[in-house]
Amino acid sequence: MPKILVVEDDLDLRSIVEDWLKHEHHLVETATKGDEAMELIGIYPYDLIILDWQLPVMDGIQILKKFRQNGGKTPVLMLTGQDQTEHIEAGLDSGADDYLTKPFHMKELSARIRALLRRPQTVTDNVLKAGDLCLNPRTFAVTKSGAEIRLLPKEFALLEFLMRHPNQVFSAEALLDRVWRSEHDAAPETVRTCIKRLRRKIDGESENSIIQTLHGVGYKLHAPELKS
Repeated sequence: MPKILVVEDDLDLRSIVEDWLKHEHHLVETATKGDEAMELIGIYPYDLIILDWQLPVMDGIQILKKFRQNGGKTPVLMLTGQDQTEHIEAGLDSGADDYLTKPFHMKELSARIRALLRRPQTVTDNVLKAGDLCLNPRTFAVTKSGAEIRLLPKEFALLEFLMRHPNQVFSAEALLDRVWRSEHDAAPETVRTCIKRLRRKIDGESENSIIQTLHGVGYKLHAPELKS
């Protein structure tokens, strides 16, 4: 299930694209401003970024250049209202993998996405490990001692975030902001419930969980030997 970041400040278009991609079984995160997009791509791994040209704070070209300069390899599909050759050339020269001129049909968007996701990756998958627990962000697979663990999308997202930040303590509110940021009805109890489910799936009946609770403070993934 590919994870896609949609960066678009037109709320109506962003909503249409988000609903369409979710209908096609993608995991979708969104951003409306350039600085927000830079924060997200600095924290989370995505399989594809859909990036609008005109954005508040930082425009799409600035984001793209900085992302590529920092070593970002994720495919980027630029959205632009400009159909002039020089604008298209500027986007491609800055590191975009493809572009789409507004307005566009959702089926064309899907075709472009499929083509970009089919391209071979230029870097090796970053498999996260904590003891005998392994998580592959690309294949959305989690195993423990070689045995597969089936997680719901939000459980996977929470575990992935904790594994990328081992031994760091996060309050329930901080996890809401980072993992549930687009779900306005989520509450601290949502985090606690998800943590409980994760522990049951990962640890079974064991009383010693890799996901630790620091009462009154928050949660952390205890992984002294975690590798990425």
